[in-house]
Amino acid sequence: MFTIEHDFDATVITLIDDPATSRQEDITVNAFDDCVTIEQLDPRSGDVMRVTLSAEQLADLSAALNLPEGIYRRP
Repeated sequence: MFTIEHDFDATVITLIDDPATSRQEDITVNAFDDCVTIEQLDPRSGDVMRVTLSAEQLADLSAALNLPEGIYRRP
């Protein structure tokens, strides 16, 4: 399950881990003009952990999801 919201400066996608046997914390994806952040609460520390991807890194990740094992460079 997921939600999508359009804020002033970002599109916010929240991924909810509903049917999982070992349920994880929800993930929030914030899509800005120049980067994407992925956030998840660490239940052990209570801190929100954040990873920031550039637009290029996001494009690489998207391409990598559909490729077999190997080393690649996008044109």
